[in-house]
Amino acid sequence: MRMKEPYEAYLDDYDILNVYMSKNFFNGSSRIFHLKDTQDHIIPLTIQSMSDLYNGYTHYRLSINGMINVGEEYTLYDEHCKRAVCHYSHIVKTNRFNDEFFYDGNDLGCLYAPAITTFKLWSPVAYRIQLCLESDGKREIYEMERKDRGIYEVRVNKNISGYHYTFMVRTNGQWNETIDPYSSFCTQNGLASVVVDPNTLSIPQKIKLKPMKKATDAIIYEASIRDMTSQANIGVDHPKKFVGFTEENEKTRALNTGFSYLKSLGITHVQLLPVFDFGSVDEVYPNIFYNWGYDPVAHRCLEGYYSTNPKDALCRVEEFAQLVQNCHMAGIRVNLDLVFNHVYEKENYPLEKLVPDYYFLMNQQGEFSNGSYCGNDIDTQQRMSHKYFVDTCKRIVEWFDVDGFRFDLMGILDVDLVNEIEQECRKLKPDFMVYGEGWNMPSFLSEDRRASQLNQHKMEHVGHFNDYFREHIRGSNGELERKGYSNGAVEMIEAASHALCGCVDIGYYDNMEKTINYVECHDNHTLWDKNRVCCREEGREIREKRQVLANAMVLLAQGVPFLHAGQEFGRTKQNLGNSYNRSDNYNCIDYQRRDIHIKIVNDTKKLISIRKEHECFRLSTKEELENVSFNDIEGSALVYYTKKDDDSCGVIFNPTNRYFHYDLNAAARILFDNGQCNSSNTNKILVAPYSVIVFKF
Repeated sequence: MRMKEPYEAYLDDYDILNVYMSKNFFNGSSRIFHLKDTQDHIIPLTIQSMSDLYNGYTHYRLSINGMINVGEEYTLYDEHCKRAVCHYSHIVKTNRFNDEFFYDGNDLGCLYAPAITTFKLWSPVAYRIQLCLESDGKREIYEMERKDRGIYEVRVNKNISGYHYTFMVRTNGQWNETIDPYSSFCTQNGLASVVVDPNTLSIPQKIKLKPMKKATDAIIYEASIRDMTSQANIGVDHPKKFVGFTEENEKTRALNTGFSYLKSLGITHVQLLPVFDFGSVDEVYPNIFYNWGYDPVAHRCLEGYYSTNPKDALCRVEEFAQLVQNCHMAGIRVNLDLVFNHVYEKENYPLEKLVPDYYFLMNQQGEFSNGSYCGNDIDTQQRMSHKYFVDTCKRIVEWFDVDGFRFDLMGILDVDLVNEIEQECRKLKPDFMVYGEGWNMPSFLSEDRRASQLNQHKMEHVGHFNDYFREHIRGSNGELERKGYSNGAVEMIEAASHALCGCVDIGYYDNMEKTINYVECHDNHTLWDKNRVCCREEGREIREKRQVLANAMVLLAQGVPFLHAGQEFGRTKQNLGNSYNRSDNYNCIDYQRRDIHIKIVNDTKKLISIRKEHECFRLSTKEELENVSFNDIEGSALVYYTKKDDDSCGVIFNPTNRYFHYDLNAAARILFDNGQCNSSNTNKILVAPYSVIVFKF
């Protein structure tokens, strides 16, 4: 943000300097300006324009009559001999800057060898950078040398394995200390990076799973490392930790909690809430604060809170790698929730300290984009920003063997970035999943460049959370009183049929692999808590049936089904709509509640098995929708037919309090009937209130 100080200067192009003078500062008036570099060379300036601004500042647009050497420090002088440090600002967004300084090497950060360790940083605007090494309380300073393309480099000629390090970076006339944004190893609370000999890492052997044929074969279950094992007395020795997430011993098997429970559901993918370093939990006193982790600090360092020893830089890496392989051994793939759209604190973000303003969306007035409502939208269009995030994703897949990425507020990112991430990750794993929140966020990125669902046709293999499905099956997120089809709004029956087609039939998406169908996720009220409001007149038993009905619509619709942990037993957050920083009491997976609502669990598990057994519920192309049709019973209950080759099934959803009779053209085998009204083989179906019936011809 500009115009905070009485006198400010910004290099916005190689030949343009914008100056802001407060009216309290010589009435904001100066007839001449000039630049001086650190060698006392003078560069003349010409005033192109002057304008009085509404906020008590005078704005001068100056042309630079000389050569600007990026990385040099410049001081602006006015006619009163007052000085202002020139800030590199929009100049870093220019095509010329990106072309001159783009670096295509993959050796940034720390490259360890026993005899010589090399450190490289990309910081074209830095005047100086120093490497600060620390071991056993002793600190060593090394001046880094500027190379081509804005690279700073230094070599340390001794074995420094285990040393802690930071960088002191001088940009815009100020020194700032930062960790290494290219490193995956850091100290507790991320205060320093750590030099690691890769040969000391103990990474488990990768377990190869049979590739999925198509995205619609996936059943995604969203879970938190912390929440799955934070409840007391569930038999887990390492609660809230990477190790505890897949802990399986005599105690947990007997109790069917944690990973034992997760395996029993039959889901194919677990989507983990953010596991990379975030800023709002103190790793020294981890139980004082709770946070989901959507406040990233270091994109390549895992969160130390989830490690059994956050002081050990290797421990978190090894434990998370083991978690992934434990899931793979159980036949469960692992998707990660990545937060690339904003950061915890812009001013303390390591990349911001290296190249101020480069990594954040801003307008010509120097205001920062706020489409994320966090005040610092990431600019993924810049070439080195684009490369950083692509390389980060590739490293995560190569190191940890994960199976998919979910992007938080994906509409803040640009289409080209998301496409390249998807393409590069699929080179490593052909069935890799990329999907995200494709909301059309009001950022400074032009609408045609946003990775939003408005541009889904530009992203061939990228999925989007289907808000049409959510709003018409669950009902409004924002207005708890407003119902969807599953909780009784039968007037939405036609919309429900579109939802069951993944909205591909109405052009929302090109094919069914692009639609993530859901009625509940970590955001907003749980479905159970919503139904306690919009269906308050109904008893618990009826709301249990509505829960099953909504789960069935998610699991049997065409597209990719998505379940929120606990949705299968009516998870409650005590009517709290946003529990991101509330305690474990609100967020833990409650296994006692699971036992109370075990019928919902068993019904959901049966529906999962039906989806997996019948490919007609897993169609993927628009053309295959020709094999999907609908009928209704008195405009209230929805009948859904789907076919794939010889596999032909039907489903009846009844969200009303009425019984219906429905005649089939041929005898069918009942696969599921939570109303328990029909024999196993019949052509005359009795549809109970609030029920779901699945049958196969």
